[in-house]
Amino acid sequence: MVYVRKNVSKLTATERRRFVDALLELKRSGEYDEFVRLHIAHFRGDGERGLRAAHMAPSFLPWHRQFVLDLENALRRVDDSVTVPYWDWTRDRSPTSKPWTDDLLGGNGRRGDRQVMTGPFAFRTGGWTIRAGITDGRFLTRDLGRSRRPIDLPTKADLDWALRDPVYDVSPWDSTVSKGFRNKMEGWGSGGTPWRNHNRVHRWVGGHMLGGASVNDPVFWLVHAFMDMQWSRWQRRHRKHRYLPARPPGRDSDQRNRIVARHERMPPWDVTPDELEDVSEIYRYA
Repeated sequence: MVYVRKNVSKLTATERRRFVDALLELKRSGEYDEFVRLHIAHFRGDGERGLRAAHMAPSFLPWHRQFVLDLENALRRVDDSVTVPYWDWTRDRSPTSKPWTDDLLGGNGRRGDRQVMTGPFAFRTGGWTIRAGITDGRFLTRDLGRSRRPIDLPTKADLDWALRDPVYDVSPWDSTVSKGFRNKMEGWGSGGTPWRNHNRVHRWVGGHMLGGASVNDPVFWLVHAFMDMQWSRWQRRHRKHRYLPARPPGRDSDQRNRIVARHERMPPWDVTPDELEDVSEIYRYA
């Protein structure tokens, strides 16, 4: 049965509580930290050797589609009424709007160490200790809006700029490309602006959302559900265009064996981008 992912601002009080409770249960069981470790393990950039599956590559969108789906399935094993909501940062742009309320994700980090002090994921409540990360800190941190050198969240115009591009991705299939929907959404310095869309949201949230351990902040899932929603919108808008590259780069390409083509297995799963292009029989967005 197809289930629905909702805008986080439209969740009822009961839906908010059940979503939070399911996340906290995954954390208690240790399962949540495995998601953090998996993301860290696949956080690989242009300058590193080996396959790039999760970032700076065409498979950025299908990789995170599968990743969010795995987390959602884990939540639904705890409570089958729960789905991952999305955060529309083009509308809810204030550090005090949803999802930054005490009954959802809690608010901003305090001055000094940026420790989150409110909501169910505050360290002092005892339910959200950081155990998997790239630093030794044990508490969740945020710096909403970036206190030094403030930045704004992406706008609807930023999304539309990406959605207008009919081509999914282009050679050399990395963070340097200025054309293609994928990097315009992922946001690696394309279009003459340092950070766009996805990357700018991570930087606006700050704290743990910077870097490979970003999964430690539960807002990660809401951000990537909204990203996934945009991919679905792009697919509907450009029905004749699909994931690229369709075939692996040739032997003379420095991207050979470094990116995932449409029909290749996407680590760490036994699934291809082609198989993830249509999720209409699993979920839809409200």
